[in-house]
Amino acid sequence: MEEMFHKKSEAVRRLVEAAEEAHLKHEFDADLQYEYFNAVLINERDKDGNFLELGKEFILAPNDHFNNLPVNISLSDVQVPTNMYNKDPAIVNGVYWSESLNKVFVDNFDRDPSLIWQYFGSAKGFFRQYPGIKWEPDENGVIAFDCRNRKWYIQAATSPKDVVILVDVSGSMKGLRLTIAKQTVSSILDTLGDDDFFNIIAYNEELHYVEPCLNGTLVQADRTNKEHFREHLDKLFAKGIGMLDIALNEAFNILSDFNHTGQGSICSQAIMLITDGAVDTYDTIFAKYNWPDRKVRIFTYLIGREAAFADNLKWMACANKGFFTQISTLADVQENVMEYLHVLSRPKVIDQEHDVVWTEAYIDSTLPQAQKLTDDQGPVLMTTVAMPVFSKQNETRSKGILLGVVGTDVPVKELLKTIPKYKLGIHGYAFAITNNGYILTHPELRLLYEEGKKRRKPNYSSVDLSEVEWEDRDDVLRNAMVNRKTGKFSMEVKKTVDKGFRCGAFQRSWEIFLPRECNHRRRPA
Repeated sequence: MEEMFHKKSEAVRRLVEAAEEAHLKHEFDADLQYEYFNAVLINERDKDGNFLELGKEFILAPNDHFNNLPVNISLSDVQVPTNMYNKDPAIVNGVYWSESLNKVFVDNFDRDPSLIWQYFGSAKGFFRQYPGIKWEPDENGVIAFDCRNRKWYIQAATSPKDVVILVDVSGSMKGLRLTIAKQTVSSILDTLGDDDFFNIIAYNEELHYVEPCLNGTLVQADRTNKEHFREHLDKLFAKGIGMLDIALNEAFNILSDFNHTGQGSICSQAIMLITDGAVDTYDTIFAKYNWPDRKVRIFTYLIGREAAFADNLKWMACANKGFFTQISTLADVQENVMEYLHVLSRPKVIDQEHDVVWTEAYIDSTLPQAQKLTDDQGPVLMTTVAMPVFSKQNETRSKGILLGVVGTDVPVKELLKTIPKYKLGIHGYAFAITNNGYILTHPELRLLYEEGKKRRKPNYSSVDLSEVEWEDRDDVLRNAMVNRKTGKFSMEVKKTVDKGFRCGAFQRSWEIFLPRECNHRRRPA
C-alpha cells in the first residue's frame, strides 16, 4: 500500500514540477491568440458544417481502462466555467503555458497504467483534464463545475482555518442586497472543508446567531453543518441599524476562545464581513484584539453598486492582512468570493510548502465521466491526491501567487487490492480513515440505501469511524489513528455468541500503520 501511495504522489509531483517550470518560462501576453481544445465545444459544428471556434476536431475513442468512455489518451482538454469568458487573456495565457503538461500526463500514464484521471485546476478557473473527454451541459445549457470549489482544490490550496462570517442585516440591506449577501455566505461555505471551523452571525443593533444553539463557538465545516446553516440563512430579514462594533467584538472573542481549546486550525483565522457599508474604520477594536500581530485576517465584501463607504472597508481589510472586494450583482458573487483563497494561500506559497493532500472517499457525480464510471456495486468510490502549484517567477514569488492545484483520482478498490488478506486471518479486516476520523474504506461502510440501490446516503463521505467500530466506546482506537499513533494495541470487547443468547468478553487486537506519503495536516482528536 505504501508503494502505491508513493507512486500516486510521485505522479502528482512530476506534474507540479512541470507546471511551475512552464509558468516560469512564460511571459504574460495580453494579446495572445491561442486555439485550444475546449471540452464543451470540441467536435461541435455550426449550421454550415464548420467546426466552432475552440471546437476543433478532437479524436475520441472508447477505452477499456476508462470504462469504455470515449477519451483521447494523447491529449488533455480544457473546461472553462460557464460564467467565465473562454478567451479572457488570463485564461488563454494559463491554457497556453499549461499545454506542456500533456507530455507529463502521458508519461505518468505510461509509468503507472493504473492511473485514471489526471488534472490541473487553475486559480484562474479553467480545468485541464487528461485524458481528454467531451463535456455535456445540463438541461439548462450550463456546466456549473468550478474546480476551485472542489474539496481537493481547497484542501491543497489553503491551510485549515477558523472563520467567523458577519452578515449585515440592517434596514439598508433590504431587497436585492440581502439576497446577494445570502448568496455570498453560501459561496463562502462552498470553499470550506472538513479541516475548517466556522460560525455565522447576523447583526443590526443586536447579534443574531444564524444557529442560536451554537452561540460563542465554532463548528466543523462538514457537509451536514453547512447545509444546516444554509437552511437557516433563509430566515434572515433586514431591519434596524447596523452596529458593526458589537459584531467585531463578538467575532474576535469567539476566535480567541476557540483558539485556546486547541480544536481548530490554531494559527489561520479570519473574519468575513458582508455589508453595504461601514461608517468607521473601528481601529480601536483592531488595536485591542488584532494588532500588532494581525493573526486574524479581515476580508470585507461590499454589497451593492454604491461606493460611499468603500474606503473604510478597504482600510479595514488592508490593515488586517485581508482583501476587499465589491459585489454588485449575483453574477459577481462566486468569482469575488474566490479571491480570499489566494490571500490565505500566500504563506504556503512563500514558504513553498508542497504538501501532499489525500481527500476523504467520495463519489464525484459532477464530472461527466464520473456519472458513467460504475462497477457491479454501483458508483465508484474514490479519493484524490492533490498538490498546490506555485509561481516561481522572481517578480511574484515574494507576493505568494498560487497558480492552481494538480491532482489524480484513485479508486478505493485500488487501495484494497494492495492489502494482503491472507495475512489478516479469517476474521481480520483492514480499514483506513482520513485525518478527521472519517472512513476512507471499511467493510461496514454502506454508501447506498438498500431500496433503489442508486440512491446514495447524503452523508456517506463523512461517516466517522466511531459509527462503525462501535466496540471502541471511548474512541481509543479512533483517537490513536487521528493522532498518528502507530503500532499494536488491544482492548477487551464484549460480543454476543450463540446467536445472541450469551455475551462474552474477548481480547481484540489492532495494528495501526501510517504510510509515509500521507502527510496531510491533521485536526487534533
